[in-house]
Amino acid sequence: MDHIVTVQDAVTAFADFMEPTAAELDAVEQELPLILAEVDLLNAQIVTLDRVPNELDKRRIRRAHNRVLAARRDLANRPAGVSLPGGAA
Repeated sequence: MDHIVTVQDAVTAFADFMEPTAAELDAVEQELPLILAEVDLLNAQIVTLDRVPNELDKRRIRRAHNRVLAARRDLANRPAGVSLPGGAA
């Protein structure tokens, strides 16, 4: 018979060292406009799940999609190593 033991100590032993670094937080902050634009698009799409989209819904989705594309473009065209003002760290 095999004994089942917990690995909780092994899993959480390094929890203090698993915090995000300043560079990782800065990367998330630089991607925040894209993340927020994608959330807006998702919210606009969720509204139309249980009904047929009307003209206002279609316009809202189209505008949210355009904001996502603009945020992706801005993120892709940002030079490497450039941080946004008011950044973390």
